[in-house]
Amino acid sequence: MSYHYFSKEPIGSERYFKFEVKIRGFLIKIISCSGIFSARGLDKGTRILIENMMIKDGWKILDLGTGYGIIGIVAAKLAPNGYVIMTDINKRAVRIARLNLKINKVNNAEVRWGNLYEPVKNEIFDAILTNPPISAGLKVCYEIIEKAPIHLKNRGILQIVARHNKGGKRLMEKMREVFGNVDIITSRGGYRVYISRLIS
Repeated sequence: MSYHYFSKEPIGSERYFKFEVKIRGFLIKIISCSGIFSARGLDKGTRILIENMMIKDGWKILDLGTGYGIIGIVAAKLAPNGYVIMTDINKRAVRIARLNLKINKVNNAEVRWGNLYEPVKNEIFDAILTNPPISAGLKVCYEIIEKAPIHLKNRGILQIVARHNKGGKRLMEKMREVFGNVDIITSRGGYRVYISRLIS
């Protein structure tokens, strides 16, 4: 597992990449690095999530498994009076995401290191956003869904993107099981964005 983007310390030399993404009305400048998911450019799933994620100004938002940080950066720009916490188990990703916050002049967000919800114990959010690490296995992805309710406010929303025929359907079923509801807010190129609301 040490070789994967979902490990604490990716093995291998660091090769850096730069690219820009125009999305949701913003031009986002990204520095990325080998050992981080989709290091050379924005992947289709993440783009679809960002283009469709539900964000309201003033919300407290969790970007779980932030990678180089683009989901959290856009969320912070969409909610200038809100606050975004971005987490990742990958120490290289955490360092790069912090750099990207500075590059994009985002002041209402921070990046924390740790596994899944460990960095946000006892904190609750209006929204949890994630492009889950399907490559890490369904057990990890199920844990994200199963533990989401204790980190969401009433009416808070878990928002997940996945390929429907490559694990996404099972994630959707797990979301329905845990939350009692699930909706598909977009479907494109084999990817779907699933949302579940916490109704207590």
